[in-house]
Amino acid sequence: MANHILDGTVLPNWAFVSDKNASSVLLESVISFAGKLRIGSSPLDVSDRFIATKGARINKNTPEKSFTFSMGFNNSKSRLNGTVSLLREGLQQLPDDSPVTIVALPTLGPIIEKTLSKGDPSKGVTVNGMVLSVALPKALEKVSLAFEKMNKTVSTLCAAWHSALRRWDETACELEKESSATVTCRCQHRPALFQSFSILVSSAGVKHPALHVITCVGLVVSICSLVLCLAIEAAVWRPVTQTQISYVRHVCLVNIAASLLVADILFIVAAFVNGTPRNHSGCVAATFFVHFSYLALFFWMLALGFLILYGLLFIFWHLRKSTLLAAAFGIGYGCPTVIALLTVMITEPRKGYLRDDACWLNWSETKALLAFVIPAFLIIGVNLAVVLVVIVKSGRSSVGDRSKTQDLVTVIRVGKNLVLLTPLLGLTWGFGLAIVHDASLAFHVVFSLLNAFQRCFGSRAWCDLEAAMMYIGERRTEE
Repeated sequence: MANHILDGTVLPNWAFVSDKNASSVLLESVISFAGKLRIGSSPLDVSDRFIATKGARINKNTPEKSFTFSMGFNNSKSRLNGTVSLLREGLQQLPDDSPVTIVALPTLGPIIEKTLSKGDPSKGVTVNGMVLSVALPKALEKVSLAFEKMNKTVSTLCAAWHSALRRWDETACELEKESSATVTCRCQHRPALFQSFSILVSSAGVKHPALHVITCVGLVVSICSLVLCLAIEAAVWRPVTQTQISYVRHVCLVNIAASLLVADILFIVAAFVNGTPRNHSGCVAATFFVHFSYLALFFWMLALGFLILYGLLFIFWHLRKSTLLAAAFGIGYGCPTVIALLTVMITEPRKGYLRDDACWLNWSETKALLAFVIPAFLIIGVNLAVVLVVIVKSGRSSVGDRSKTQDLVTVIRVGKNLVLLTPLLGLTWGFGLAIVHDASLAFHVVFSLLNAFQRCFGSRAWCDLEAAMMYIGERRTEE
């Protein structure tokens, strides 16, 4: 009967089971049944396609003993392996001859996933190996387990099924060894509490001292550069905003710098909130404003791109300054507000707005991170197209009135800076998207370096130097 219930072909049907505890009840029933099996002098070995049971009698003179399973777990011919090893130090504590029963369940993990996450996706986990259940003497307090990974491209965590809480408990196990294909765990064995074990896909990001140092240094340099940028803009504002396009351009520039500065500060706040005992409401608020600030950064870049196109392509079509400013603020802050609000309103009621390990947008369950990734990459694509237009137009610009000629020079100068800034932003967030799928330390280090120092590059190369050079140019013209 259990083999039919655990059949891999009926796994999708578990999504329609109304009782989210159904899988845990099934697991507890299997353990209870295994503990009641009578094992004689001959070893027990009963195997079916989706459940296998092995058993033996052991005593304190038994050498270290292992039970190995190799079973199918889907409709293909691939096999999944798992091993339970009884440690010698535990066997020496046995008072007398005792029975041992091990049950292997290769498809139970996905079943638990479907039922445990029902109605609350934030509780969902991904099991990456077979479930091994044991019925052992109480004296065996530790057990060693080896699992083959289903998904060999991800890192994993060892976990025991907590029968009282009916969830996976990572604190009951420790990871001894991990390779690309297998994981070895040492877990606590407590009858009626920890008797089933498996491995889970790790949702935690890569942690390394170098990443922390790079991020901290990058944030400090970024904040200082952005403050300097805004200070220089304030000092040279009047001389560099004489024409209509120059005025709107510097409005965009100030808002880009301000958005990135606010995002940096909120990033620190979000890290602080995440480092304290988890305050869900505070984490949601911090994530919302960080999301909004980074979106505002990109949408103000988009507004600047549109301004460049206006200056290049509509030489004889004049819009009022107020109209340009209204359009810029609508794009720069209106679009991010709509996207950020829709994201939190759609995903938060299902508890799918936040990541489990950080105050940032969820990826594994609801893909809420796409509400940042898609707009960012679309804007980068648009700005790259603007760069191509600048390159084409800069070679054949016509001479008009002095004001328009000055505007055209300004536009081309901005375009050249955009040539430098846009690919850098695209490369940075390209690596950011890559680490969603590749958890290697190398990807995280490259992303941290680019993400930290692209801020410094952007604020200094695009803001400070540009504003200062325009001011010097204006002074020389006057002289």
